[in-house]
Parts: sequence; structure tokens; C-alpha cells
Amino acid sequence: MNIYFACSITGGRQDEDIYQIIVEALQADGHDIPSAVFAVSSPGSGETTMQPEAVYHRDAAWIEACDVLIAEISTPSHGVGYEIGYALNLGKPVLCLHRAEKTISKMLTGNPDALLRVIGYTTSQDAIAMARAFLAER
Repeated sequence: MNIYFACSITGGRQDEDIYQIIVEALQADGHDIPSAVFAVSSPGSGETTMQPEAVYHRDAAWIEACDVLIAEISTPSHGVGYEIGYALNLGKPVLCLHRAEKTISKMLTGNPDALLRVIGYTTSQDAIAMARAFLAER
């Protein structure tokens, strides 16, 4: 399956470890994740050399081509919020994972869209299991 993985880049990287764990597990399952580069340490270094328009067009094309979008939303990010809305507008299923103790925007938790699922996790293994269950439904 083609997955767009969304996570905070400029909004903060404190959850970088979980980004890497989720992406590596899904890639090991055989999924294609063009945006896996966002999960690596210091993805911003490559992003800073790209013009904003190039980043937008690249990411929009990846979202348009994906089967689903999976976002780790524990760290608030304008870009991730935009990507979630963009994917939903295209009719893509979206899974938003977050650390259970985090308060999440009511724009996400209150959204009744049947294609959107927002779930809290306690461990990285929980997050992976939730992502796998979401993908198995597709």
C-alpha cells in the first residue's frame, strides 16, 4: 500500500523516535512510504534547500498518489494539519496517532468524517498495532 506519513518537521522534533519506529515497521510490512524521509533525523536539512513551492507540489503529489495518510500528531504542526485536511478533501482515509496523554485539537477529535480516525497510544508497539489494524481495513 502507498502511505503518506505525516509528522512535525518545523513544529518540533521531540517525537522523532516514534516517527522512525512507525515508518520502519510499516516499511518492513512491505508498504511504500515516499514521505519516510520525514521520519529520519534532521529531515529539515534537505527541506531548507527546497523552495516552498517545490515542497508543496512534491508533498501534494505524494498525498494525491497515496492510498492512505497516517499522521503522528503529538507535536502540533500547521503543515500536518493542512496535509490531513488535503487528504480528507481528496477522499483518502486518514489515521491520526498521538501519545495518549497529549491534548489534541478539537478540529480533529470533533470531526465526524468517516474517513478520519484519531487514536491515542501508550507505547510504540500500540501505535504500530493501531496502524496495522487501520491498514488491514483497507
